[in-house]
Amino acid sequence: MNNEPSAHHGTQPVDPNAPVLRPHVYDGIQEYDQKLPNWWLFTFYFAIAWFVLYWFLYYNLGKFQTDHDRVTSQIDAINQVKAWELEAMLAKLDDKVLWEWSRNPQIADQGAATYQKLCVTCHAPDLSATLAGAKLPGLPLNDAEWKYGAKPMDLFKMVQKGSPDKTQAVQMPPWEQVLSASDIAKVVAFVLSHHTEPATADPPKVSAN
Repeated sequence: MNNEPSAHHGTQPVDPNAPVLRPHVYDGIQEYDQKLPNWWLFTFYFAIAWFVLYWFLYYNLGKFQTDHDRVTSQIDAINQVKAWELEAMLAKLDDKVLWEWSRNPQIADQGAATYQKLCVTCHAPDLSATLAGAKLPGLPLNDAEWKYGAKPMDLFKMVQKGSPDKTQAVQMPPWEQVLSASDIAKVVAFVLSHHTEPATADPPKVSAN
């Protein structure tokens, strides 16, 4: 009788409780030739079933969101709220309101905090666009000359949308992606607090440069 182990059934151990080994050897290593534990097989089959179910729910029914989806939806919601806020703000905002806000110390102080954080680099802390005798990139905001419009709402749109002349080497960036409409209005109110409201309808002098 041939007692050599077959290639199909592997090496049969003397102890029936010992693991079965395959007859072939690679680099001195033999492989087990027996069924994997049920817990391992259950985990493997469950992972396959879960993948199929998740794929169907995510790609066909849209039941789940990835981190990217959640972040994108939150950004869209924030932009929508900002758009609604801007629309509501612009519906009631005009030159008169901005002048009134400029006379409100609390509003002007809030605008000053934003100005000191974002605007001093180009316009200087005192709005003069100069620092220690050096000219800064921005235009002075404490004089009576305005390059792109002399009314408060002109200044609001300037801060919101950036420089109208896109050919200039140095331009005011559009701050509407960073500041809310309310924050922009408060910054404008802070700038206007350094000016006197015109007594007549005649606007301040507009620079031709």
